[in-house]
Amino acid sequence: MQAREKVDYSTLPVSVLTGFLGSGKTTLLQRLLAGQPAAETALLINEVGDVGIDHRLVSEVAPEVRLLPSGCVCCSIRGELKDALLELFTLRQQGELPPFKRILLETTGLADPAPILATLSHDSQLRHHLKLGQIITLVDAVNAELQQSLHPEWLAQVTAADRLIISKTDLTDQAALAATKQRLAGLNPTAEQLEAHQVIAGDDRLFATGARMEEDLHHATAWQYTLRRVANSDRTLASDALHGTTRTLSITLDDPLDWTHFGIWLSMLLRAHGDKVLRMKGILNIGKDQPPVALHGVQHVLHPPLHLHRWPDNDHRSQLVFITRGLEPTQIERSLTTFLATLAT
Repeated sequence: MQAREKVDYSTLPVSVLTGFLGSGKTTLLQRLLAGQPAAETALLINEVGDVGIDHRLVSEVAPEVRLLPSGCVCCSIRGELKDALLELFTLRQQGELPPFKRILLETTGLADPAPILATLSHDSQLRHHLKLGQIITLVDAVNAELQQSLHPEWLAQVTAADRLIISKTDLTDQAALAATKQRLAGLNPTAEQLEAHQVIAGDDRLFATGARMEEDLHHATAWQYTLRRVANSDRTLASDALHGTTRTLSITLDDPLDWTHFGIWLSMLLRAHGDKVLRMKGILNIGKDQPPVALHGVQHVLHPPLHLHRWPDNDHRSQLVFITRGLEPTQIERSLTTFLATLAT
């Protein structure tokens, strides 16, 4: 019998499953959890309304469900979200729950993921025990265009995603589906796209964490490839993503960056315009024969940097991608250039 891989339980990943109302989150949960080894995932479900339904639908395959109080995760129950997460972790540590490997939080269809991420990233108690996993967003292929035009929550969910899963593809024609994929690529070019039927039972890809990226050179290669692809497609993505005032910007820097100086500039940018920076992702050359640093953030929330083992190839340039709304991309580029030039002199 093959030995089970040793798992580091010092901090547990919390992945977020989001998507607009009716996109098929419960159906996806049933498929994922039915194929998972027993007791590996603890599930938190947040619902709108006084009576919870989703947790009853998934309880047969996820008996340790903790149903959050009614209301939207993005506003009124942030404190209760913290309590629910700490309760799960404490019960696990005390042996009252199985030693699950991860926590999966399903949000309401109206949730903006950013405050959830802020809770996980900024609360000292949670940071000691938990870390952010993947943000998985379901997109309804039939109603995506209408939801994009009417609901700002839809845009927040799409731009925050690490992975976009497109549901109801069997209910739309190929031309419309291709247009939806192109629109999503314009809004979030760094996210991996999958069709819901491609997600098999127990699909572990959806739960890959930053720690795994750091350990596996393949993920560093994929990270750099994605950013390079966006850089080479700047004009197309900018025009495709011009719905409203949403735009995509990529920046490539030939010279190594001073890690401290860059951190000051990025902190100032997010403090001043975090609500307008829907998503950022980058891989940085910090010089001095140091391995690259991978960054990603959502609005005001910047996740802990990932110090990768080494560069995946000979291209050691820093590359950054920003998805903005209501903020001209040229302002970001000019700000960074001016800041670095001022420090250099």
